[in-house]
Amino acid sequence: MRVAEPLIPYITLPEIHLGISFDVPPFELPLLGRVAIGHVEPTIKPFGALVALGVYIGSILSVKRAALRGLDTKKMSEFFFWVVGFGFIGAHVFDALFYHPQRVLQHPLYLFALWDGLSSYGGFAGAIIGGFAYKYAKNENILPYSDAGGSSFTWGWVFGRAGCAIVHDHPGRLSDAWFAVKYPFPHGHGVVGRYDLGLYEFFLTIPLAIAVSILWRGKPRPWGFYIGLMCTAYAPVRFCLDFLREDEVGLFPGDPRYGGLTPAQWQSFGLLALGLYFLLYVTKKSGQPPLMIPAVNVPEIPAVAVPVASEQPQEASSSGEGTKSES
Repeated sequence: MRVAEPLIPYITLPEIHLGISFDVPPFELPLLGRVAIGHVEPTIKPFGALVALGVYIGSILSVKRAALRGLDTKKMSEFFFWVVGFGFIGAHVFDALFYHPQRVLQHPLYLFALWDGLSSYGGFAGAIIGGFAYKYAKNENILPYSDAGGSSFTWGWVFGRAGCAIVHDHPGRLSDAWFAVKYPFPHGHGVVGRYDLGLYEFFLTIPLAIAVSILWRGKPRPWGFYIGLMCTAYAPVRFCLDFLREDEVGLFPGDPRYGGLTPAQWQSFGLLALGLYFLLYVTKKSGQPPLMIPAVNVPEIPAVAVPVASEQPQEASSSGEGTKSES
């Protein structure tokens, strides 16, 4: 009897060297003190390039979809900038606090190293904070812009997870299943089968992005529908996938557990509740969302006096008295 074995190869993309190099002299920063970078050889990293491409595609698509629904495209761009900016900050802070708490205790300034470690759920939390910050700063109704931006975010998420799949930064438990990936064995020769959760999520996000695009091309739906749909669809999938993650202690250290669940699994409960809230909100809304199309200036047409014939003929007064008017 033949034993199953991993069939998916470990595929990576090399960094692209720009062919330039320079030295950065030491300098002082507030709170951080003396910073020494030294010799720098800039490169284009595949993960960063795919994430940047996903953000760009998401921004372009969100503006396009906002225009189709009659929303202000300038406000859509501003809202997207706030959400993405806060999202990246939240992604690192959440990753640092819940996945590397010991490192934060030893080096508190690690919280400011935004380039070192990202968490998708931290990005969601940061995006929500950014959305409400925009709402109160601009006194704007953000639900229509959240729906337009959120529906476009699915394609950006596809490229972001493609970056995760290329760098294999979400390794799971050891496995000899056929859909496991042949990871290179560390500090030695050969390979070891492991679940690759970034790769799996990449493939699972594609049908979600296609479904949202098809729905968007159909009849307009009440604002909040796409937020509810995406949250409700993603949370259970992520909750189940995280059971395949490696434990924090083991041959290959993985993610910490809190009460037997990963930080992402705990946040999945909140994301699912948020999605169900919006779907319930949508079911209570009647009709379709208003098409907020800017008004068109129509030149005024001067009124023309038109004589109107009296319904009853005026009788001549034999006494010669005038007609009595009603006040």
